[in-house]
Amino acid sequence: MSAFELSEEQQHLKETAARLAADVYAPHAAEWDRERTFLPAEERLRLGKLGLLGIALPEEYGGSGAPLMDALIVVEELAKVCRPAAFQVFEANTGPARVVALMGTEEQKQRFLPGIAGGEATMAVGISEPDAGSAATDMTTSARKVGGEFVVNGTKRWISGGGHAEYYLLYARMDEAPGHRGIGAVVVEADTPGLTFGPQEQLMGFRGIPSCDLIFDDARVPVENMVVEPGGFRDLFRAFSIERLGNATMSLAIGQAALDRSARYVREREQFGKPLAEFQTVQSILADMLIQVESARLLIHRAAANAGTGLPDPLEASLAKCHANEMAKRVSDLGMQLHGGNGYTEEFGLERLHRDAHGWAIAGGTPAMQRVRIASQMLGRRFGQR
Repeated sequence: MSAFELSEEQQHLKETAARLAADVYAPHAAEWDRERTFLPAEERLRLGKLGLLGIALPEEYGGSGAPLMDALIVVEELAKVCRPAAFQVFEANTGPARVVALMGTEEQKQRFLPGIAGGEATMAVGISEPDAGSAATDMTTSARKVGGEFVVNGTKRWISGGGHAEYYLLYARMDEAPGHRGIGAVVVEADTPGLTFGPQEQLMGFRGIPSCDLIFDDARVPVENMVVEPGGFRDLFRAFSIERLGNATMSLAIGQAALDRSARYVREREQFGKPLAEFQTVQSILADMLIQVESARLLIHRAAANAGTGLPDPLEASLAKCHANEMAKRVSDLGMQLHGGNGYTEEFGLERLHRDAHGWAIAGGTPAMQRVRIASQMLGRRFGQR
């Protein structure tokens, strides 16, 4: 079931991604999660060679120049099976590389994007800090211009891809202006002297996605790596709406996977002499799960369709992320209940879906923060931001 009719090309893309997920990633996904194995480099190259890392990146820099919707179709199909593989497509097409494609200089696009589209490199984003998570405008990491360089000091926390990405789009305070007005962004290369990495976080979910602190101690970054000047934080956060849609799609995939597994299970599992699917209470739970999944898909697809190859509407992106995040937690929990004791085991995969669902609800701005943004849009005010 789809929110909108897919074109023939999009349907083919969806089927291709689904086959890749089933044939290549399904056999390894549980093991990679259990052993906390990050996606092997050769798999990232495979995704690049297939053209999946550059679907929504401009053609002149190695991408396909396709609409955002095409990238989200692939993210959903991969994420139903293997979130670490889907994360690579998500990060390349809806993450910081997309910000560089939209806001970077020509030289930056030529330097960074072809390698990302080809799978030779990845770019992570550095926003959160130990004392600035949801309140991102409280960040203190500084990038002070000294001659032809920025001198960067501070610590970034919860950096997905941290320690493994080749590039980092760093949000930092570039002048003394308070709140968002002093914040801009620069690309920092992983081998920059003065940049070190904290230990890998041992997370409840996201086990195949690296995460660690970035620690800057007089790290020197060329001025030509500045993507957004100080005062451009609002533009950066508008661009971040693309990543919110990618995040929402990861949650959508979790909900859909939980629903698919549950529907299959209740057809096969018998109690009191008949399949679980024959019980009205089970039917009601499945119906609720489907309603929640499809409503999330509608919100995501509306925002993506309206965005085309540009930026999503911030309100539509926040609505989609807030609902999809909470849907994934609810639906994966209901799926565990339908599986009974089996749902609590690793064998059936529901517990892995549920663990990952909680991670996506935290990443990229929690549902609570999305509600603040939604209310701000509704009432024409800015709440809780400076």
